[in-house]
Amino acid sequence: MAPGSHLVLAASEDCSSTHCVSQVGAKSLGVYAVNYPASNDFASSDFPKTVIDGIRDAGSHIQSMAMSCPQTRQVLGGYSQGSAVAGYVTSAVVPPAVPVQAVPAPMAPEVANHVAAVTLFGAPSAQFLGQYGAPPIAIGPLYQPKTLQLCADGDSICGDGNSPVAHGLYAVNGMVGQGANFAASRL
Repeated sequence: MAPGSHLVLAASEDCSSTHCVSQVGAKSLGVYAVNYPASNDFASSDFPKTVIDGIRDAGSHIQSMAMSCPQTRQVLGGYSQGSAVAGYVTSAVVPPAVPVQAVPAPMAPEVANHVAAVTLFGAPSAQFLGQYGAPPIAIGPLYQPKTLQLCADGDSICGDGNSPVAHGLYAVNGMVGQGANFAASRL
């Protein structure tokens, strides 16, 4: 791939990709959908495995792109469970309660130089994840200044709202455009 931009989407259906295409102008853009079985069933016994599969695939792809296409600026993005995957993949450490042998090692610090932005839509809150025994999302310090976390008013997954409907409105509430503008401004 020629030097340009690369969007890594950690979601089975992420609406931000079409907005990003319109925002990057003349720059080339590649899109990679993280290969894992995304689900909105956080209570499923398969949930931890699917998230770990996503972290493993996303991390491998991001690191591979950084090595094989060092001039390419990557953007990580995700919605709901996908934002959890994207957030966890930026973590500098394995959470204390998670067995180190069960998860991929954190990405090397120098990989952060190849990531222009991280956009998280409806990332599950620590309180929400705690209900299912999952650790809170901890964005690594090298990624924090380039991360935008968006949570819709009333969203009960990422915030303290009481509307499960609000969690499904990102495609129409303007936040996808906000995330795309944020990412494009950093490319």
